[in-house]
Amino acid sequence: MKRPSLSVRFAGALLSLVAGVHLQFAQAQGTKSSPSLGRRSTIGSITYTNREYGFRFALPSTWKGYSIVVGSWTGRAIDEPAAPAEHGPEFSVRNPRWTQTTPYQDIPILVFTHKQWTLVSQEKIAVSAAPFGPTELGRNAGYIFALPPRYNYAFPQGYKEVERIIASHPLHPF
Repeated sequence: MKRPSLSVRFAGALLSLVAGVHLQFAQAQGTKSSPSLGRRSTIGSITYTNREYGFRFALPSTWKGYSIVVGSWTGRAIDEPAAPAEHGPEFSVRNPRWTQTTPYQDIPILVFTHKQWTLVSQEKIAVSAAPFGPTELGRNAGYIFALPPRYNYAFPQGYKEVERIIASHPLHPF
């Protein structure tokens, strides 16, 4: 039997890949998530999109079924204890394998206004007891997105996977 030509085998492989990607995207869950292609991050085929604050976050396909835990951060003045506290939103992307008995590492994203970020970067407010501030992930015209200091110091299940995700630059402001 004659073997198919290289171009026919390539076309077949490409078709299989496209069909598989389409199937993965069709299975993506969550009203705030949408699949994404062509982004900087090569780690993900699932994307969490937050239209209110203007960012997307790429996730690996193993995070299909993720959830978003909405919270808030508080920043206290370092040298002026009586000064009013600063507050802002925090979105934690939760691994679908997370359970009460076996928590997986969340990916927390703090959202700051530019004014708040200036206070943080000038060390006028602190958002945790850590001796260093949050790590910037990205920014748009209205907000700065950052990881909290020491977010992974408890070393829960999945913390290395989250480190790989963060290293892929998954946050894309718009």
